[in-house]
Amino acid sequence: MTDSAIPDPKPRFARWLMEPMLANKAIYIKVGLAATMINLFGIVTSLYTMTVYDRVLPNNAFNSLLALSIGLGIVIVFDFVLRVLRAYFIDFAGVDIDAKVGAQVFDKLLTMRLDGKRRSTGAITGVMRELETLRDFFASATMTALVDIPFILLTLVIIAMIGGVVVFVPLVLIPIVIAAGWITSPALDRLAARSLGQALDKQTVLVETVGSLEMVKSAGAGGLLTERWLRSLQMHGDYSSRQRLISTMSVTIAASANTISYAGVVVVGVFQIADDKMTMGALIACSILGGRAMQPLAQIASLLSRISTTRLAYRQIDEMMEQKSEAGGDDALKPARLDGRVELRNVTFTYPGAAEKTLDGLSLTVQPGDHIALLGRVGSGKSTIAKLLLNLYDPQEGLVLVDGTDVRQYDAKAARRHVGVVLQDPSLLTGTVRENIALGRPEVDMEEVLRACKVSGAHDFLGRMANGYDLRLADRGDSLSGGQRQSIAIARALAGKPPVLVFDEPTSAMDNATEYEMITRLEQEIKGRTFILITHRPALLRLVNRVAVIENGRVAVDGPRDAVLKELQRPKSATVSAS
Repeated sequence: MTDSAIPDPKPRFARWLMEPMLANKAIYIKVGLAATMINLFGIVTSLYTMTVYDRVLPNNAFNSLLALSIGLGIVIVFDFVLRVLRAYFIDFAGVDIDAKVGAQVFDKLLTMRLDGKRRSTGAITGVMRELETLRDFFASATMTALVDIPFILLTLVIIAMIGGVVVFVPLVLIPIVIAAGWITSPALDRLAARSLGQALDKQTVLVETVGSLEMVKSAGAGGLLTERWLRSLQMHGDYSSRQRLISTMSVTIAASANTISYAGVVVVGVFQIADDKMTMGALIACSILGGRAMQPLAQIASLLSRISTTRLAYRQIDEMMEQKSEAGGDDALKPARLDGRVELRNVTFTYPGAAEKTLDGLSLTVQPGDHIALLGRVGSGKSTIAKLLLNLYDPQEGLVLVDGTDVRQYDAKAARRHVGVVLQDPSLLTGTVRENIALGRPEVDMEEVLRACKVSGAHDFLGRMANGYDLRLADRGDSLSGGQRQSIAIARALAGKPPVLVFDEPTSAMDNATEYEMITRLEQEIKGRTFILITHRPALLRLVNRVAVIENGRVAVDGPRDAVLKELQRPKSATVSAS
């Protein structure tokens, strides 16, 4: 095997996290310098106390006391300023890392392939929420504790220089505190993982309940969801309480070690003074420095708990970041326009987790400007064809071509700009009607929004409202009727005059009169464009000149509309109909 065939080892930290951290390297260097000065100032304070007891008091050197106090006052001022600056720099770096990481993760969410989606909607939102855990780690006192820990050695060296054997008291206790944190760390990791799992389950139940509240109420699903919610709540609370208990034990051990260290320094120091090997001032200085040496260790249990939670959050987010993305970037094709020639060549497709094939060797060609309807039974694969055309999923076998090019070679975002889509269950975003139609596209101005709404029929009801196109929608437009939502979705698809239109059951919630009026307007609108229609409503077949019947994942019948409809009316084909 050649060296080129050996895959590069996975880095310890992913690029999406390391690059923002390295971009803030200069800030963290400033934090380190500030921490160095703060710790040195702490040593100066203990030396001040030792000097006062050993030099000033025995000699009544009040002038020296004044000079020392002025110097200490200056140190206190600088210490205050540096602590504020350190907190500011850590927070500034944390916000910057949060913004850059958040942008990358959200972009990944938008470009993640649907066939690689392994979690429920609630679980994914829970993983996205773990960004807050990362931010809290990089913009909290945790970073301060990490920076302060190396200065324990410097403090111990100063204690040894001043008090000699007194240094063995904190030296003995420090490994005990570290061992307590190290022993509890695996348990904290396990409990943090289980706690996060239950938190994601809670989030899943919550998102499903809020998103389907009408169904939950009308179908009487409240009992089932309540049972799931309470079970997740109980399990999450159980794991979280165990995690807090273990963390509290480590914190308590550290606090007790701090007290023992102080008392031990005093006891050993008394004997040292009795043997004239140490002064009273040195004893007081050593007791102060001993406390400073133990102080960062008192945070080690909390620090390990935070690190466990942060490491778990990192793994969850990194798992999502490692999933396959849609085509994009500089190497992908970015078409300026599509002619609208669509070809599915021997396409086989099975949804993730499904046992049976949805499409089985299906072949279909749509020429530019063709108007074709896809008919068939429920579950025959009609909507799947639309999803493959939009490159939402990859076929397991075969090719999906647009203008003679595999759709996987196109930049997905750029290609979809040339396709107007109406899905079976149209979703509207929080915001105004105008924003829902324009979607931030620069080519869709208010004049184009009005034109599209007049064609779709949305202007008929929006024009009668006081706030009309500035009507603010929430909860996916639940305040509107199903037909009104479909009208807005059709206007959104028509806005910008894309050369390819894919409509999947676009009028299923409309009354016959509204549907008839919209069909009349669409006849003119779709001329010269490729129009692919998926429907069970016969009235919409006025818009097409060709019909393809999908059966068992394949094209069973394909030809001119009138000829195919006549064929379907024969007794032998009665099992397949458009109604």
